[in-house]
Amino acid sequence: MDEPIPVTRAVDHGTAKLMPDVDRKRAWLLTVDGAPQSYVDLDAPTHLEFEYARRLGHVLDTLAEPGRALDVLHLGGGALTLPRYVAETRPGSRQDVVEADSGLLDLVVEHLPVPDDSGITVHGADARAWLESAPAESVDVLIADVFGGSRVPAHLTSVAYAREAERVLRADGVYLANLADATPFAFLRSQLATFSTVFDELALIAEPGVLRGRRFGNAVLVASHRPLDTPALTRRTAADAFPARVEYGDTLRVFMGDARPVRDEDAVPSPEPPDGAFSIG
Repeated sequence: MDEPIPVTRAVDHGTAKLMPDVDRKRAWLLTVDGAPQSYVDLDAPTHLEFEYARRLGHVLDTLAEPGRALDVLHLGGGALTLPRYVAETRPGSRQDVVEADSGLLDLVVEHLPVPDDSGITVHGADARAWLESAPAESVDVLIADVFGGSRVPAHLTSVAYAREAERVLRADGVYLANLADATPFAFLRSQLATFSTVFDELALIAEPGVLRGRRFGNAVLVASHRPLDTPALTRRTAADAFPARVEYGDTLRVFMGDARPVRDEDAVPSPEPPDGAFSIG
């Protein structure tokens, strides 16, 4: 059998590469302009290589009883890592994936296709535009993993955006977002302030070194109206190969401090990562 070979293609927003993992037979790393975007093992969809993806997976695992199908909206597609995970762990789930970079979407669907019966439907569209046209109370989970280059776009950071997310979620639905920041955490704090104006319950999951300001890194924001199963989430994230902390309640309010909610007219993208923060050789 021929060995898999790397694929390089110009997409709408840069140069995408699919690189095979020499240690896993049908596993691939997707990068855009050198920044890792996704990792997929076609033979093992539940294998989540990236730390932030595993943390999103931990939340998904604690949202409902094991195996229960969910309606999920993914803003940001990448290589469809989380949609594949949900399809495997929660068969029968209905999932819509919205990706603004149609060229990237075409590359992924061509080289890393999902099974016809996966319940995954992909759409080439702007995340917020799609969200604003989506039916109210139509999904159980909304996952935002949208990066323009290595930054969260400004129009996905405001109170107006958060209200649209809340509108589309069912009453017991949960919003998840992959964010990135570093001390003094102006962006992360502003996102907590923004989503606290719309949702009753918030949690933040991140590696302790990031929270202590030692390095730039990812943090997963969780927002809902129903109480989160923070004990179960804490156990899962603490037992991970790269342990993380779950911050919520008073501790999270102290972290948020006097940060102000973000209005559309004041919104800015997440900070530019320092050189080498996410790039690979």
